[in-house]
Amino acid sequence: MFFRTVATSAAILVALAVTGAVAGPAWEPEPVTNHLDLSTTSTAIGGASPDAGQPGDHEVRETPVTIPLADGLEVGGLLREPVLTGQDADDGPGRPGIVFVHGAGTGKAADAFTLAATALASAGITTLVPDKRLDNYSTRHRDYEAMARDYAWSVRFLRDVPGVDPDSVGLYAESEGAWVSPVMMVDDPRLAFQILVSAPVVPPRQQAAYAVDNYLRNTDVPAGVFRAIPRAVGMKVPGGGFEYADFDVRPWLREQQDPILAVFGTNDASMPLEQGTRELLEDADDVTVRFYERANHGINVETPAGLVLHPDFARDVADWVLGLPATASAPPQVAGAQPEQLYLAAPVPQPHWYGDGDWLVGVVVTASGLLVVGPLLVGGAVLTGRLAGRRSGRPGVRLGRGLRGPLTWLGAGSVATLLGLGAYLGAVARLALDYEKNAWVVQGGWIAVRLLGIVAVVAAALLVGRLRDRRMSLVDTEGPEPRRAAVAVVSTGFWAIVLGSAALLVTLAYWGAYQLGI
Repeated sequence: MFFRTVATSAAILVALAVTGAVAGPAWEPEPVTNHLDLSTTSTAIGGASPDAGQPGDHEVRETPVTIPLADGLEVGGLLREPVLTGQDADDGPGRPGIVFVHGAGTGKAADAFTLAATALASAGITTLVPDKRLDNYSTRHRDYEAMARDYAWSVRFLRDVPGVDPDSVGLYAESEGAWVSPVMMVDDPRLAFQILVSAPVVPPRQQAAYAVDNYLRNTDVPAGVFRAIPRAVGMKVPGGGFEYADFDVRPWLREQQDPILAVFGTNDASMPLEQGTRELLEDADDVTVRFYERANHGINVETPAGLVLHPDFARDVADWVLGLPATASAPPQVAGAQPEQLYLAAPVPQPHWYGDGDWLVGVVVTASGLLVVGPLLVGGAVLTGRLAGRRSGRPGVRLGRGLRGPLTWLGAGSVATLLGLGAYLGAVARLALDYEKNAWVVQGGWIAVRLLGIVAVVAAALLVGRLRDRRMSLVDTEGPEPRRAAVAVVSTGFWAIVLGSAALLVTLAYWGAYQLGI
């Protein structure tokens, strides 16, 4: 019996491993072999005028404003203006202006870009941070072209601010905003420049897969976990939406003619730093790129006092803006700290139809329903049969001897493994986002999930052996003439538990819980 159970368990494990391997796309990102060659570690802007303003040169006047949008809507914002005195206050051609374009998530002007917008204003540049419009923006639905039209109203507003040169207004776009600002540049050729901060360049789905891969590598997860990346990022999300995941900004970059300053932090694990730079240089003219050592996604660095802007960042941006057009093409084109991108961001393989979100959720929900209904049918039939038998003298039925234990462990084990896998992935995600490592969670948790999965498989093997010994007889009776209806109900409950458990085991195999190096 022992050896037969071991052999059957091994056969089931191999079957699940093969099923998981062939059921969906694999994940094999291409390594970066041709790295950027930076001419200097200095981020100083070539062609900058020695007379250009510097952060801290002026006091800053901060004014809450209301920006009208289309259809009678409006958003708030914060206008920051340099307080000019003496010769600086003399009438002239006007000063440059910058409209800030938010990254992902919510964006209140009072909370966003406070350090950068204030520093640039103190250098002599008028800055406008609008509140982000959120009534047409959600995790599931985003329209970058519509967002560009909304932000265009902020550009109109800033052009009308006294002292601002309307032909020297540009954009400062961070992260997701870098998919919006190139659209604005094409729609409004009068815009003078754009500053791209931590720009993904590649489509959102590719960037998301790249970020997940990079975060997981930084957390030292087992190799088997990476199989989940294309199956999670590449699938159609349950309930639809996320059409923006395949938005390609590169055609907009190719169409624009104005200078670009692209900046990245070398500690930003979410962006394909070198690849994005190469694609920008390929797609657009007059591109200047700077990499800031130890800076994160927001170009902040950790100090004993907390996160602050990289000390050279605001200076460089001010030099570049105030020095245009001379700074647009002045060498060095690419400079700063050496970035290290290990793998390329690439199109994400699409799962088969059964890997789509609606199907996967449907399978889990159906299986869970079977695992709830099955025990109710079995237990209810047995209890009802006993009560009826006491009154009528007719025999009751019960699940066959030796089947109850393996069946219980099969159902409980499959559910526990699925819950364990979900909890494990959640814990790993938290560690990855916090740039932390914890071998007990990352390695130990993966082993625990797989051990739970093996318990369910051994239970399935025991059940197969018991059924074989009983010649597929599922019930024992307490007399010669059991009620046929009771037998049918117990049998139905039994198979409901088996089918529900089998569906969960196959789902677990799909997500990599039963990998054997296949």
